[in-house]
Amino acid sequence: MSQASRTTLSPRIQARAVVTAGFGQNFVLTTVSTFILVYLLQYAGISTGGLAAVTVIITVSKFVDAVLDPLMGSIVDMTRSRWGKLRPYILFSAAPVAVLSGLLFSVPDVEEPAKIAFFGITYILWSLAYTVCDVPFWGLIGSAFVDPDRRTRVIGSVRAFGSIALGLSTLGMPWLAKLLSFGPETTGSGWTLAVFVTSFLGMGVFLLAFFFTRERETAAASDGLSVRQLVSTLFKNKMLLTVLLASVLGFGRFIVQAGGALFVVIAYGDEGAFTLVGAAIILGMVISSFTSPLLLRRMPARRVMVWSSFVAAALYLVMYLVGFENLLLLLVFIFLTGLMLGVFLVTQATMIADSVDDAERRLGVRNDGISFASLTFVSKIMNALAVLVFGVFVVIAGYERGVDVTPEMQQTVFLALTIVPAVSCVLSALPFMVGGRSSREAQGVPVAQVTQP
Repeated sequence: MSQASRTTLSPRIQARAVVTAGFGQNFVLTTVSTFILVYLLQYAGISTGGLAAVTVIITVSKFVDAVLDPLMGSIVDMTRSRWGKLRPYILFSAAPVAVLSGLLFSVPDVEEPAKIAFFGITYILWSLAYTVCDVPFWGLIGSAFVDPDRRTRVIGSVRAFGSIALGLSTLGMPWLAKLLSFGPETTGSGWTLAVFVTSFLGMGVFLLAFFFTRERETAAASDGLSVRQLVSTLFKNKMLLTVLLASVLGFGRFIVQAGGALFVVIAYGDEGAFTLVGAAIILGMVISSFTSPLLLRRMPARRVMVWSSFVAAALYLVMYLVGFENLLLLLVFIFLTGLMLGVFLVTQATMIADSVDDAERRLGVRNDGISFASLTFVSKIMNALAVLVFGVFVVIAGYERGVDVTPEMQQTVFLALTIVPAVSCVLSALPFMVGGRSSREAQGVPVAQVTQP
């Protein structure tokens, strides 16, 4: 590593750079994940049958991409450069992600099979490019911040500003797309311009994580290790495996983000109504993301995961019973579920970061790349399952652009946003009730209070 790359940067500067970079990255990701189905149905002219094909493409792509995440993590761990093993991928992935994000919202006006083929190819390339930027970014958080307490605060801030990015995207993108349509109605070309502009801005900000961070220097082994050896370290980490299993079982937490914009079109006839729904869940996530590090200083992470999952399940169940006719009451419950989602996301990343330190102490291997690849792996699986399940409910309901929306159609889609997450949250609590703990947590030390030896 060169002298330039070893230049000392204060933890405060690095924290600000990482949080700002995460904000830009999350704005791009949120735009794609929140509005892609709305764009395809409302502006690209994809039919219900076409939506089924799109859902399959997204789901299969996410599963394949998720399977490749451990490979990407292993490549990261085996990389040696003057910038370290993580930062080079942040530098060279930003532009491809920006370009491909814009192309996803640039489906040509051709026959539907050609539209689906264009979208499928672009989406697969986008997924691969996003993996290259996302895996090292989360690994960098674990590597750059040696003190677990500071690292937990950084994770909380990244999650909080990620939620703010979600809010700005959810609230602002429909208006920006309308503005760039240069007319009284929002058009597909307006969405194309809006996504290209924001994607280049977002990924430009993401580059701060390259320029203003430094990776930790460690004597732990990773030189000369094969992919097989790195993967084997994952299976020796019981706490990491517990977090991964619980995360996949808790995929229902992501359904509101995956299908909320389309649901408000079905329920209220106006995609702009999603601004209120989005604001409610985002406000909850921001508050809990900032406060979860304080909670983790006082309570073991496993306990936090269990009680927050059961509380979330109860909230989703009551939300279904209340219904969506009273929008104000619905917003209250969505805000409360947003609180629980923020707690889950901060605790999830914190436990994985702690498991990397734990593995380094026990096994003598520092595997930031492949360990945090497991975080992106489960996030993609969760998103894929959320899109798949919501898409199935939309197809069952028979909704497509131009059809007369019936109460039965609305109730069917509402089930996907309430009952499915409720069951999913209950299932996600079970592994933490029976799974393993890190060596430090087994001694009763809350994750965020673990100190370096």
